[in-house]
Order: sequence, then structure tokens, then C-alpha cells
Amino acid sequence: MAVAGSRASLIGLALILGCSVLPLDSLIFFPDRYVPDPPAGIEERTITTSDGVRLNAWYAAGPPGAPTLVWSHGNGGNIAGRVDVQLALAARGVAVLAYDYRGYGRSEGRPSEGGVYRDAEAAYDSERARGVPAERIVAFGESLGGAVAIRLATERPCAGVGVVSTFTTIQDVARRHYGTVAILAGNRFDSLSRVRRLGVPLFVAHGDEDEVVPFALGERLFAAANEPKRFLRAAGAHHNDVFDVPGLLDAVAAFAHEVTHG
Repeated sequence: MAVAGSRASLIGLALILGCSVLPLDSLIFFPDRYVPDPPAGIEERTITTSDGVRLNAWYAAGPPGAPTLVWSHGNGGNIAGRVDVQLALAARGVAVLAYDYRGYGRSEGRPSEGGVYRDAEAAYDSERARGVPAERIVAFGESLGGAVAIRLATERPCAGVGVVSTFTTIQDVARRHYGTVAILAGNRFDSLSRVRRLGVPLFVAHGDEDEVVPFALGERLFAAANEPKRFLRAAGAHHNDVFDVPGLLDAVAAFAHEVTHG
């Protein structure tokens, strides 16, 4: 479920299942606190959440009137891990606001499920405050960030939702790796129930060699969603190299342009 560190993700699930006396949220997140200076083409921003936490964000601008992706990353690393993808999407005419959850990179606080949901809302609200209309915003997320993006779209109006390498529920991921004891993961990050409530177009991409979040879970998530929706099978892709698949970034950009310009 991580951008950087599939092994850390699996260790985290093992801890969730084997150490149920510990707070489960603290065993889901694997933040990297080090963030380099942003490269050329990236504007650094500070966003304040509804509960007063200051978040660090990187913004890559698109042309006037461009769609804007509010990007929620995976459970490992930080925003710097996908800056090449952020810039590549900007080159395709899509603005991208990537933010770090609380406790990640230069963001304050400690991560929790409820906290990252508030972080996503704050990132979205910051774009609206800058004058970006809801019909130009796409909630976008990778892995665990896909669960965050789906939840965001149930709380804020947007033009569409895009998710990559995303699961149905954390319990389903744990069940694939550890069997029936996965019940200890509870109902955290339940995208399966939320995706059924989406009323906007959905884009789902998943690597068919994903070793962390099985491809079948991406298919199941997609099947549960309402139309209009589209699915991209990233042939040969694993969990962390999915954006290297030819055509994926073009498909993401095309989806963003289509849903925001009708």
C-alpha cells in the first residue's frame, strides 16, 4: 500500500494482525519525514486543516482552465516519491496538488485514519479557496490514497475520481496475505461501501502483478462502482512501478480532461 516500501506495507499488516493491543492506525502508516527542496516546476504550499494541523504540499500548475488533481499518496514515503509523475501530468495539461498527510514529510501531527480524511478535505478546500471550481477538481489517489480520494468525493463535490492500485478494504488485503485473522483489521478504509455511493465518473487502474494489493481487489472495487466508469489493466505492473506502464499517465490525463470539460 506504499509508494516506497511494499515490504513495509506487509510488515504493517503483520503487525496489525499480530499486535492487536496496539492502536491500529499507528501500524498502517509509514511516513518518511525527509523531503528535499521541490524541483523546478513545483510550488511549495502550506495548508491548514480544520483541526489546526499545518500540511506541506507541492503544486504543479497546468494551463489556464486545466483540470486539477488533488493527489493523495500511499501509506509510505511522502510527496517527493511521485514528483516525477506530478510533473509528467502537468506536462499533459493537468494541474496537480500533492499534499503530505499529517506526520509525513514536513507536515505537522501524527497520521490516523480520521486525520488523513481531514487532510484531504483541507487540500481540496485550499484549491476551492484559490478559485478552482468543483467541476474542475478530480479526487485522485494511489493505493491507500485511493481510499482517501474515494472518501473525499463522498464529502466534497468534484468532477471525478481516479484511483491506482487501490483496495476494497484493508481487511480484504490482510485476508489475502494472512487469512481469517484479518478480521482484526476491522472496517478501516472501507472503499467498497463508499464507492457504491459515488455519483461522478470513476477511473481505476491496477497492475495485474501487484504483490501488495491483489489485482482482483481492484477489479472488485471497480465492479461495485456505478457508471460511468473505466478500468485500465496495467499489464505486468507491480505495486510500486505501476506508473511506468506505457499509456497510464496518458489515460489519467485524458480522464481528467474529459470529466472536467464535458
